[in-house]
Amino acid sequence: MNPLKFRSRHGPEWKIQQAFIEFLEIRKWIVEVTNGNIYQVGFPDLFLAHQKYGTRWVDCKNPKQYTFTPAQKIKWPLWHDYGVGIWIITAATNDEYDKLFGPPNWQSYWKDQWTEEAEARKTLIEDLRKADD
Repeated sequence: MNPLKFRSRHGPEWKIQQAFIEFLEIRKWIVEVTNGNIYQVGFPDLFLAHQKYGTRWVDCKNPKQYTFTPAQKIKWPLWHDYGVGIWIITAATNDEYDKLFGPPNWQSYWKDQWTEEAEARKTLIEDLRKADD
């Protein structure tokens, strides 16, 4: 008889996030976890602040299998246009940590097929807003 297997309450991205938070706090970063709710759709997972290095928006992704939420596909390009950087981190390692000191890297995780999808959603949202006016 096969024993029942229970799914973990938290997935791989949550585990990466928790390990990275610990990694950052040891290095004197303040870490604020953004809670996924109707007021924060599309926000990266973490907001970071350091007295010497400034602020960062960070999203933790599973390097083996990741996607962006529909809201991230719309919001992140807009934030980019307004000069807001977003960094993707895939592990709590020194190599990943070093990414925080380079340019925002979210675009290197962007998949080509998302561009058309994001534009269509953005147009739909704009049309719905115009209809409400």
